[in-house]
Amino acid sequence: MTTPTRPDATPIAAIILAAGKGTRMKSDLHKVLHPIAGRAMLLHLVDSVAALGAERTVVVTGAGREQVEAAVAPLGIATALQADQLGTGHAVQQAQAALDGFDGDVLILYGDVPLVSAATMRRMIERLNASDTPAAVVLGFRPDDAGAYGRVIADGDGRIDRMVEFKDASPEEHAVTLCNSGLMAVRSRDLFALLARVSNDNAAGEYYLPDIVMLARADGRHAAVIETDAAEVAGVNSRGELAGVEAGWQQRRRTEAMAAGVTLIAPETVCFAHDTVLGQDVTIEPNVVFGPGVSVAHGVTIHAFSHIEGATIGRDAEVGPYARLRPGAVLGEGSKVGNFVEMKKATLGKGAKANHLTYLGDAEVGAGANIGAGTITCNYDGFFKYRTTIGAGAFIGSNSALVAPVSIGEGAIVAAGSVVTSDVSTDALVLVRPQQTEKPGWATRFRQVMRAKKDAK
Repeated sequence: MTTPTRPDATPIAAIILAAGKGTRMKSDLHKVLHPIAGRAMLLHLVDSVAALGAERTVVVTGAGREQVEAAVAPLGIATALQADQLGTGHAVQQAQAALDGFDGDVLILYGDVPLVSAATMRRMIERLNASDTPAAVVLGFRPDDAGAYGRVIADGDGRIDRMVEFKDASPEEHAVTLCNSGLMAVRSRDLFALLARVSNDNAAGEYYLPDIVMLARADGRHAAVIETDAAEVAGVNSRGELAGVEAGWQQRRRTEAMAAGVTLIAPETVCFAHDTVLGQDVTIEPNVVFGPGVSVAHGVTIHAFSHIEGATIGRDAEVGPYARLRPGAVLGEGSKVGNFVEMKKATLGKGAKANHLTYLGDAEVGAGANIGAGTITCNYDGFFKYRTTIGAGAFIGSNSALVAPVSIGEGAIVAAGSVVTSDVSTDALVLVRPQQTEKPGWATRFRQVMRAKKDAK
C-alpha cells in the first residue's frame, strides 16, 4: 500500500488534446465544442481543471484551430498547434514550449473526454506523488464491454507491468477487464524527456503517449494505474456517442436533484443545464427544459412544457405550463407566470401575476400587479429596445399593448383592449379605444348585398 504525500505547493499544469478532426461528427463545428448540458465539451474539462487549481492550461489544437482558440482565448488559456497528426505522444510534445519553465505535475487530458472530475484529477496527482514515486499515473476503467480498448496489466497495488493495444494482446490479456482511458499524470521533468525517446516504429508510424510507461520501466522505474467509473471517461467521436454522454449526464443530474429535495414528476423528460441551481421543495412537471444560467429558489413549481434560460425564479413562484423564460427574466417571491407567457429582460415583482398569453420584454412589473391575458409590452421599434415600467398593484386589462417607453403608475388600471403610448398616473384609469357604436340591422343588409354579388357571378 502506498501513501499519498503530495505537498499542496506542488504546481499543476494540464495539457488538453483537441487536435483531432472529428470527422465522424460530420459537423462544421469542432468536435470538442459540441455541447453537453448547454456547455461545450472542452469547457466542461476546462472548468474541472480550474477547480483543481491548475497553474497553467495548454490546449493542443489542429484542424479547426480557429474555433478552439476563440473558445479558450477569453479564459486566458494558452494553445499549441499540432500541424501534423502524428499521434498522441507527438501532440503532447507540442505543448512543451508553452510549459517552458514549469516544474510540477502535468495532467494529460482529452477534449473529447469531457466529464473527468476535478476529484479524479486530484486522485491522479496524489498517486503520482505517493511514497513509491511512480514515473507516471494512468487512469484506468472497467467498461461493460472492454471491446477493442487497450488493456492495462497491473498488480494488486496498481503497479503497471505492461500496457497492450487490443490488436497486440494475447487471449489471456484480452480477458483482462482493466482498460486504458488515455489520461495520464506525469511530472514535467519526466514527461518531455520520456517523450523525446518515443519511437514511431509501428504500423501507423505514429508516436504513442502510452509508450512512456514502458520506457520508464526500462529505466528501472514503474508506473501506476488508478481506476474510475467508465461513465467518467466516456469519449465522444460521433453524434450517437454525444447523445449517450448527454443522456448519462442528465440521468446523474436528475438523481442528484431528487436526492437534494427536488420533486421530478417524470424525471426522464426533464433536461438540466450544466449550471442549473435548484432549491429544496421545487416541483418540476414533465417536459421542462433548462438552458444555462437558471437559478430556482425554494418552493417553486414549474409546470409542464416550460423552457427556461438565463432566469432567476424567486421563492414559491409558479411557472407555466407552456411558459418561456428568456435571459434576464426575474420572478419575485410568490409571483406567477402562466401558460403561453414569455418573459425577456423583465422583472415580475413579489406576488405579481401574468397568467396567460402575455409577452413581457424589457419590463419592470411591480409587486402585486396583474397582467391580463393577451397583454404585450411593445419594446422594439425595429432599431432600438425600450423599457416599460408597471407600478405595484397596477391592473392591466386583457389584450392591451403597452408601447415603450411607457410607465404605468402604482394602482393604475388599464382598460382591456387599450393601446397605451403615454405614461399613466398613479391610481388612474386609462381607456384607449373608440367609443362603442351600434347600427341596427346593418349585418342583415350586409349579408344580403354580398349574397347578391356572389349570385351575380
